[in-house]
Amino acid sequence: MNREDAIDSIESNVENRNLIKHMLATEVIMRNLAKKLDEDEEEWGLTGLLHDIDIELTKGDMNNHSKLGADLVREMGASENVVHAVLCHNEKHGIACRTRLDKALFCTDPLTGLITAAALIRPDKMLAKVQVKSVKKRFMEKSFAAGAKREQIAACREIGFELDEFIEMGLEAMKEIAHDLGL
Repeated sequence: MNREDAIDSIESNVENRNLIKHMLATEVIMRNLAKKLDEDEEEWGLTGLLHDIDIELTKGDMNNHSKLGADLVREMGASENVVHAVLCHNEKHGIACRTRLDKALFCTDPLTGLITAAALIRPDKMLAKVQVKSVKKRFMEKSFAAGAKREQIAACREIGFELDEFIEMGLEAMKEIAHDLGL
């Protein structure tokens, strides 16, 4: 499996542009995490890119989301590491995150939403001027971007990052593809 095949599959299975942007944001953060942790950047990036490939196919049913996704990425030729990470990122299934890849996806997934929301409340709606301290401030406001589960983001400690460092790394990664994200 390669990125081109992943993009083709996304284009076949996902219509929502905002969901695709979320998947791209998760990919870029996962690639940067892999680089910092001396892991496989391609594998980690593809995991982030494909983790929500089934959300529209399951019509947002969280009882099925990620089960179908894991099957789809397996059929695409993904490693069992990628398959497991996709499956366990949805805590509804009660499948434990075992590897650093699993844990990285688990904490990165909601971080993209928090950072995106922090950009969208700015008058210019641009990532370029979003600062770590403003994202951290919003992190503390439980009602802000309420779907971005703070406990999941804070699980970054399980892969060796303090919260501020993780937010900064995620923000800088997303800034790299701000144009693609429309931010």
